[in-house]
Parts: sequence; structure tokens; C-alpha cells
Amino acid sequence: MARLGRVCFSVNLVACLVVALASGDVALAQAKRPGAQPLAVIELGKLSQAPLYWHLDTYPTRAAAEAAKGVRGTVVEVFDRVWLFTLADTEWRSSGGDHIATIGPLPLGASGANMSASYLQAATSPGFQTDVHQHAGPEALYTLSGEVCVETPQGKQVGRGRGEPLLIAGDQPMQLTSIGTETRRSIVLVVHDVTQSWKVPASGWTPKGLCAGS
Repeated sequence: MARLGRVCFSVNLVACLVVALASGDVALAQAKRPGAQPLAVIELGKLSQAPLYWHLDTYPTRAAAEAAKGVRGTVVEVFDRVWLFTLADTEWRSSGGDHIATIGPLPLGASGANMSASYLQAATSPGFQTDVHQHAGPEALYTLSGEVCVETPQGKQVGRGRGEPLLIAGDQPMQLTSIGTETRRSIVLVVHDVTQSWKVPASGWTPKGLCAGS
């Protein structure tokens, strides 16, 4: 019973076992569900027109990352590493840690709305394809391994592990396809209006299949 992560008294053993196994099945299904999965959401308020960049740093422990976290900083644990994500100007640098990337400037536009930053992770097998969707703000995608192809009405972009990050403007329909031969692992940032979800369905556009031969 130790692996179920809960204490069961003998009188309720059967019921507890059923509930625990069901909970475990749900958690396992969620962990294996393909596509982007939320890591954290932070409110940014109204953003100025100054260029904004996404800084990615890693730390040996969560405590070290939390100690280094500043304004608009977020600590997450994903893909066996502790990350500090920070939204700041291009010259900003964290104290300690390993600096992995600076991505931007983010194509924010001039909405004047209160904004949120949604951080997500995606681990998808070759051939996986998303639905056609869009975001109410820019998306930045940093790929750690594998390859991903993004088709929009403007054409296609391909992101590769440790390669150049992808930047996609908001309110633009898109479809993502995992390509190559290995599992694609990516960290994603979507900056969007707080009143909207990070992802919404898109209509009126059909992909041409540009990623099929990538």
C-alpha cells in the first residue's frame, strides 16, 4: 500500500484501494496525455512598450532557484531540471545558475490589457499533430530535444533541440507537428490577455500540410 501514497485503515481497506488505484490511473493518464501541459501561470498586469525577453536559467536545487527569483520570475521543475523563468529586458541576468537562453523580443503588440504568462511543457512522439488553434498573444517555444514544425498562414518554422527558439505572433492560426525520429521535448511560453485561455480554437484557415515533408 505504500506506493499508493495514502494510509488505509483495515475497515475501509477495499474502498481505499479502489479510490487510490483510480486516482493513480487518472494521474498516469494525465502524465501520458500528449500535447502541451501547464506548468505555471503568473499575472503580469499591463505591459509597457519596452522590449520584453524570456530568460531561461537552471539551478541545482529549487531552493537556489527561489533565492535567485526576482520580479516576474517563476520557478518550475520539468524534464529533470529546476528552471527559473524570468521576463525582463535583454540585459537582465540571474544570480548564479546556468544561463540557457534569452528569447525575444516577444512580439507583444499594443493591447493595453492586463496580461498573463502561461508556461507549459510538451513531450510528443514523431507524427503527433495538434489541432488548429491560436493564442491571444505571442508564443515562444524552446525545444530541448527532437524537432517540431509549426505551420501558420505565413509558412512554416522548424525548431530543433538546442537550436533557435520559435516566436509566433498572437491571434494567428497555427498547427504544430512533431517531426524527426525522437521524442520532442519543448518548454513553451504564451503571453495572453488574463480574460482568455492560453489556447483557443481557430477557424477560417486550413493548413497546407507544409510540415508533412519536413
